[in-house]
Amino acid sequence: MKHTRIPVALVATMAVASLGLSACSSSKGSTAAKPSATSLAANTIKINAQPRSALKQGGTLTWAIDQYSTQWNYNQINGAEYSTDAVIEAVEPIIFRVDPATQKVTPNLNYLTGEPTVTTVAGKQTVTYNINPKAKWSDGTAISWKDFAAQWQALNGKNTKYQIGSSTGYANISSVVAGTTPQQVVVTFAQNFGDWTSLFTPLYPASAQSTPAAFNTGFLNKIPVTAGPFKIESMNATTNTVTVARDPNWWGDAAILDKIVFRAMTTDAADGAYANGEVDYLNIGPSAAGVKQAKGRADGEIREAAGPQFRHVTFNSKSPLLTDVKVRQALFQSIDRTAIANSDLKGLGWPALLLNNHFFMNNQEGYQDNAGTLGVYNPTAAKAALDAAGWKLNGQYRQKDGKTLELTFVYPDGTAVSKNESVLLQAMFAAVGVKLDISAVPSNDFFDKYVQPGKFDLTAFSWLGNAWPVSSNYSIYQSPVGSNNFQNFAWTSDPNVDSLMNKSIADTDHTQAIADANAADKAIWQDAGVFPLYQRADIYGAKKTLANLGAPQDQNEVVYENIGFTG
Repeated sequence: MKHTRIPVALVATMAVASLGLSACSSSKGSTAAKPSATSLAANTIKINAQPRSALKQGGTLTWAIDQYSTQWNYNQINGAEYSTDAVIEAVEPIIFRVDPATQKVTPNLNYLTGEPTVTTVAGKQTVTYNINPKAKWSDGTAISWKDFAAQWQALNGKNTKYQIGSSTGYANISSVVAGTTPQQVVVTFAQNFGDWTSLFTPLYPASAQSTPAAFNTGFLNKIPVTAGPFKIESMNATTNTVTVARDPNWWGDAAILDKIVFRAMTTDAADGAYANGEVDYLNIGPSAAGVKQAKGRADGEIREAAGPQFRHVTFNSKSPLLTDVKVRQALFQSIDRTAIANSDLKGLGWPALLLNNHFFMNNQEGYQDNAGTLGVYNPTAAKAALDAAGWKLNGQYRQKDGKTLELTFVYPDGTAVSKNESVLLQAMFAAVGVKLDISAVPSNDFFDKYVQPGKFDLTAFSWLGNAWPVSSNYSIYQSPVGSNNFQNFAWTSDPNVDSLMNKSIADTDHTQAIADANAADKAIWQDAGVFPLYQRADIYGAKKTLANLGAPQDQNEVVYENIGFTG
């Protein structure tokens, strides 16, 4: 999946969807549709790739993002969001890059002098990093082993005062020390970690991580220290904009652009702003209306590809009416995913690729269908399961112990694809005797005030992936620790899932790692917390002259200093 060093960023405002098929259409069987020749052919890199020499020096890019963040520490529990990531990766160290075509991970030579050395010392996996001696923070401090050590101490999970989004990989480390110089970092693992290249990206300064207070609040409503091709020029919560400017102290290739203005907007507003030429780049998502509107812009174009991301419905197992896994499993079977996918994707020409795996996409190595009967639309079975769980029909809806099985679906206002899904789910649930209320909440509050604290029964958004499918998704399914759910917004707790995921990320044998991931996935399906819907397309609107940015691109595939315009 994408976006995650801290494992996975969320995208809520994924565009408009038309109300297409009715909720009563059915899908037979749990086998996900295979990628068509069209979808696989589209899985190329649509970024208008251009050499730096072909680009006009200077200019400002206006980039639409889905919300104005308050927490800019991406590793903090409230920070792992697309909007945060898009900004942070322009200004903070991304020590590894992923080739978008091959998914090969390579060191970013602006921060490392070369490929880290991996050895076994006293039976322990050891990784030695050599930091580029030119690399420094905006306060003048050299980037050193201390930054790596502080990030490990903050994210290893031992001190629960650090409100972290994930301890994946960091919990496997036993020590981080200086090597022969302060710019050499020696990381020793207590347990092997196959995805070690996913760690320390983005890297934050030791000053922002050395204490829980610094970690939790040091980047709250501000980005005080940077070390990237751009620096912060302004942050305005009133206009919902963050402006970054070319940093003259950057030691790498100078940024082509003068500035990037990140402008937070609801999906509906962003579509109109792009069509009117107010923004140059936005994530349209699976929206026929949005694509149609974008196509009306004479100097714009659509850049689309089969992205490593998926729509899903999350069920909050802490919700009083959803604590019974049998009820959640029954609700899985009451959902017609084909109807939802066809409705969300209507008019786009993309196949409805139902997804029956929580780690791997349909067109990724390792994918297999692990859904079983829970992936089959079967309202008859759902009714029987709800009856068996003690929820009996009393008129239109089911009741138990005097309570009605009444749930609330929460979604960010201005996100038509989520509204569409809520209306379809409402009809599907009603068909099995479950009442579903729909609540639209402010887009900027959706994750921080509703999803993260668990103030919902059901919700839907997209998870984005990257080159580390298991470790980057680990925090979505790991058992919560106390009040920290990491990114497990379903609040499911399953030691078997934890054990299998731990084994997978520790496997150094690639085939065995995939096998263990699929074993974990089978158990995750049975826990019935996250219900994958379909693999969604990556569809962006871009000004025609915009180069080296497009779809599909994880942010750590974006070379920000190479973004520019051809004319």
